[in-house]
Amino acid sequence: MGDVPRRWVPAAYAASGVRAVRVALVGAAGFYLFLYGFGSSVAATYALFSAVALAGLSRIPGTGPQRAATVLRLVPVCWLLVVVGTYLSVRTWSAVAGMLVIGFALAFAAVGGPGPAGAGPGLQLLYILPSFPPYDPHSLGVRLIGTTVGLALLVLAERHLFPEPAPPSYRELAARAAGTAADCARELAEPPYALSPPSADRVRAAGTGLRSLKVPEADRPAGPGVRDRALTHTGLAARTLLSRLSALHGPPDDTSEVLGGVARLAERTAADLRARPGRRTGRGTGSGSGDPYGELAAARARLAGRPAGPAAPAVLRRDAAALEVADAALTMATAASLAVGGRTAADRVRPGRFWYARTPAPLLWWHRIQGHAGRRSVFFQNAVRIGLALAAARLIAGLDTLPHGFWAMLATLSLTRTTVGETWGTIRVALAGTFAGALLTAGLLTLVGPHTAVYAVILPLWMLFAFTVGPVRGVGWAQGLFTVLVAMVFAQLAPATWRLAGVRMLDVLIGSLIGGVFGLLAWPRGAHDELGRAVAGLLRRAAEIVVATSASVASGGVRSDAAGGGPGYRSLRHALTMAESAYAQFQSEPARFGAAEPRPPGPDWQAALMAGHHTLWGSDRLTAPPGFPALDADPAEGLAGLGDRVAGRMLLVSAHLDPGGDTPGVPAPLRDPAYRGFAAEPPGAPRRYYAAVSWLDSLMTDLERVTAPEGGAP
Repeated sequence: MGDVPRRWVPAAYAASGVRAVRVALVGAAGFYLFLYGFGSSVAATYALFSAVALAGLSRIPGTGPQRAATVLRLVPVCWLLVVVGTYLSVRTWSAVAGMLVIGFALAFAAVGGPGPAGAGPGLQLLYILPSFPPYDPHSLGVRLIGTTVGLALLVLAERHLFPEPAPPSYRELAARAAGTAADCARELAEPPYALSPPSADRVRAAGTGLRSLKVPEADRPAGPGVRDRALTHTGLAARTLLSRLSALHGPPDDTSEVLGGVARLAERTAADLRARPGRRTGRGTGSGSGDPYGELAAARARLAGRPAGPAAPAVLRRDAAALEVADAALTMATAASLAVGGRTAADRVRPGRFWYARTPAPLLWWHRIQGHAGRRSVFFQNAVRIGLALAAARLIAGLDTLPHGFWAMLATLSLTRTTVGETWGTIRVALAGTFAGALLTAGLLTLVGPHTAVYAVILPLWMLFAFTVGPVRGVGWAQGLFTVLVAMVFAQLAPATWRLAGVRMLDVLIGSLIGGVFGLLAWPRGAHDELGRAVAGLLRRAAEIVVATSASVASGGVRSDAAGGGPGYRSLRHALTMAESAYAQFQSEPARFGAAEPRPPGPDWQAALMAGHHTLWGSDRLTAPPGFPALDADPAEGLAGLGDRVAGRMLLVSAHLDPGGDTPGVPAPLRDPAYRGFAAEPPGAPRRYYAAVSWLDSLMTDLERVTAPEGGAP
């Protein structure tokens, strides 16, 4: 079924069908309990829409227990939204102002990770619901009771109905990668001193498994806290370690002690990651006898401090590669200790690349928010877009006393997309679906009339059908089926005629037009252009670090060991944050301007992100205290020239990614075949020279992957 669209494959309905059963059972149970059991239409409405909001409209990631825990944590937030929405509905201007502020805040909360991002649309709905007349603060208690019961039933349903097998956690994936690295290090220390094809396949599989797109959203360490940041750091260090090991070959000579230490430390790191949170199997960042971290750190120091002497350049290059392997293993172990132990392990961690280890949680949240509080952040752009669109919809609904204006706002919320092409393409399909649903609704209301028992019988079945088929068949089907669903709900709350279908059509038309207008006015090209600008800025910051680091290693000295790292580190980290958020949104958008065909071949954006990380890590390693002497004239001149050359290529690639009117083209290939600087062997060059050359060479490889044709680079 490789060429069969997903919407025609029966298996595609399985996941949405399970979700639909939960929504139908919870929504119908709460609605009927309050409407027919206690005679409260207000509580019934809030119980139903609480389930629809957080189980139907939201896309909270994870397994059932994970989603249940997320909903449980959101209960106080839902109460607050209902309370604020109820009191601000007293006047149109206060409701509009509240919609602007709350709408922006809930959308901007996506900076906190996949959980808040997935719950955002449902929380918006729970604020929209009480923000419309009638202004009735006396019913607030009933509204809160309905909301609470609906959420409680949803938690129980998510926790106990249709349990799902839990995928491996990110910690487990990182532990597997560390175990693979341990096996590879042992294999490289024995003849034939190279990885066998099965081992190379394991390395590729373990590294690929840690990529964010391969990890379920709920398990991605995307939060701003210490543990999530450290776990992200662990995964990146594990991928780097595997990459460095796969490139290592030749007799170990003086590096056998380092490889043995890497194997033992990687094995200990895997055990630590599999331990329960807060409990570790050993002192991963301590020192002394029997401590793998201390043993590897000492072995690395002995290898780095050994004079070059009469050693052949090939040996020095392998020693430099072994030092990079050791550094990646030490980084992985330190990050894993923070991921497992949290702030309790921070006292054993040197600041610098782990700047967040001792930072209080509120400051880490502030750092995340501050980093995205600007027009270049796609999270900020999305929040502005949805906040303005919802405020405009509420203003129009209030000034024109639009019947059922709630539906217009719901259409604005559900149909506004991140590109103008995607928004207008969605609107066309949604309006067609809504029109078909309105025709069906008019016929149903005409035939059934005031017989609410018929609606009561059909509603759960229709909910099951709508929430099963809609997510699979697309927005047109979803809007059409939901049109019939809300008509059956409101027909049980108050007498309804076929005119209700026309009102629904009008509301969706107005709401979708508002979404389309703000999709056009507020950053209409989505993340594509923003990604180019963000990655170009990242490479410019990286080029500055490359020049400064090369000059520092050549001239000698010592870098300040401040908490944020060396000069320029904070700017590079901020550029990485902006580029990674733009890349995440770019991955979720369809082809540019809503085209149905696949994306045309383009830059390898992830290779550019890896270049930024490699720049940061390599600079930190090469310039870390204590101080170091200056290189001799020939090695110093050669290294400075290499740094300038790599930085220049970074600037050319950055201009290619964010071109102006007369931007020069990127040379193909980036490496000049006649240039022998990377292979130079200046007399008397120390190990530190070869370590810096190895770092610069890896950055050139990253740049080649960025600009290589699709499929043309590994």
